[in-house]
Amino acid sequence: MNQRSYRVAVLGGDGIGPEVTSAALEVVNAAGVNIATTTYDVGAARYLRDGFVLDDETLEQLGGFDAILLGAIGPAIGDTRIPGGILERGLLLRLRFGLDLYINYRPFQGVRGSIAQGCEFAIVRENTEGPYAGEGGVLRHGTAHEVATQGSVNTRFGVERCVRYAFERASKLVEPRLTLVHKTNVLTFAGELWSRVVREIGALYPNVQVDYNHVDAACIYLVENPQRYGIIVTDNLFGDILSDLAGAVTGGIGYAASANLNPERTSASLFEPVHGAAHDIAGTGKANPLAAVSSAVLMLEHLGEVEAASRVARAVQEFNGDVASLGTSGITKQLMENL
Repeated sequence: MNQRSYRVAVLGGDGIGPEVTSAALEVVNAAGVNIATTTYDVGAARYLRDGFVLDDETLEQLGGFDAILLGAIGPAIGDTRIPGGILERGLLLRLRFGLDLYINYRPFQGVRGSIAQGCEFAIVRENTEGPYAGEGGVLRHGTAHEVATQGSVNTRFGVERCVRYAFERASKLVEPRLTLVHKTNVLTFAGELWSRVVREIGALYPNVQVDYNHVDAACIYLVENPQRYGIIVTDNLFGDILSDLAGAVTGGIGYAASANLNPERTSASLFEPVHGAAHDIAGTGKANPLAAVSSAVLMLEHLGEVEAASRVARAVQEFNGDVASLGTSGITKQLMENL
């Protein structure tokens, strides 16, 4: 058993978030990795209780951990007590921007019975720029002459470091393939920057086959021919949308994991399942922890616990039970038995 202990901040959040993070940590511990956790109460429930989202002190504390494991953030569907953007910008995006988590890495593997059964590919999404950077504003709000603008920020610095990371990932594949997804025929300024950087960085990786898809075409190909992809690299907005589609075609977002990475390790990286808070099943024992466990696999890889990560990943791949009937505890138990 590995004797090193890792400090992990746990942001269970809302709904099923605390349940799936707890299950993921159970599996990690069963794999022989010593995790010392500190829990932070953040999310919709905390905001409704006392108005807290994320302050500078807490952000600084989180950056000092070895990793951050997040469950799910958000109110129940139909709950309008929290204005849009409060949690998204004030918590989730602030973590990404404040800790410089500039890579969003989402691997996908088609489960049995899915459209993409047997396929493996990943999306590398630029995580701190694009439309989510917050450039824009509103003029004459609430009037008949209201104007709203939302700009997309694409810097050479941001695009290049994302593309370099994507090529590094692609170069290690059995069949090294990278596809840039954008909309260069309409978004000519940003698209030209992305295309030029991919050409320049691609010249340093002659073993990687490089392709390009318009984002609308990529939506079709992900459904009709997902086998064509190895690594997809794209901007923040397109990556957000494509990731949900990729989750659907590979078996559902209940299986989808993600890593928000600071590759230089100047702060903690954050790992989270892609699914939402699912308040309707919170506390019923029905939550599917597989995406959280797979996110923990990415966390273990980032921490250098490659052997343990491989065993947990294999346990997830070998899981063959019925999710609905086994429930959270049953799934967790089978995963630990498969280690």
